[in-house]
Amino acid sequence: MKYHRLYAESDGESRWADVAVALEERTFAPPAKAIEISEPEPAKQMMFLRLRAGWDEPIHPTPVAQKLICLSGNVRVTASDGTFRDIGPGDVWHMEDRHGKGHHTRVTSSEDFESVIVQFE
Repeated sequence: MKYHRLYAESDGESRWADVAVALEERTFAPPAKAIEISEPEPAKQMMFLRLRAGWDEPIHPTPVAQKLICLSGNVRVTASDGTFRDIGPGDVWHMEDRHGKGHHTRVTSSEDFESVIVQFE
């Protein structure tokens, strides 16, 4: 498993990195068999988000560190360095570009973009 990490360098430039998720086999819900699972991450709150088809926002940094899990639709997210990622169903995007130039997001699908956001601060 992996997720897309968007972060800001000290110069304010936002950049992408792929992060591999480490999974370990262990008992999670006894008496069920052991499963492969990652270490937990404490979270503050969770929300559902919908961006309507055709939505196109101005560039901005993320307000808090958060993970977005795409349920349906597609967006193109462009970092300030010009690189982009297409986020679609099943993709996980970790946003931590809380300062600097930020990123631009636009819905590229003909359907609405729907997701779950988990905030960490």
